[in-house]
Amino acid sequence: MKSIYVGNLSFDATPDQVRELFSVHGEVRSVKLINDRDTGKPRGFAFVEMDDEGAEAAVNSADGMELKGRSLKVNFAKPRGVRRLRRPR
Repeated sequence: MKSIYVGNLSFDATPDQVRELFSVHGEVRSVKLINDRDTGKPRGFAFVEMDDEGAEAAVNSADGMELKGRSLKVNFAKPRGVRRLRRPR
């Protein structure tokens, strides 16, 4: 299982639209659109989990593809490491 980062998403993109885009390359296990923790508004990126073979094909073909008028930035997600503490505003 691979995790794919999908950036430059339109703020009104839905999980179903992202799933449809990636499902042509294999089974999509999950789609997580990321929202701002303070406002709840979309941040313009998502993570898609797929099997290894499908993920490889999806990253190769979806990077630069257009969805809802925006050119997507697609690559393999980096593993979560130690998170930096955010400074209070």
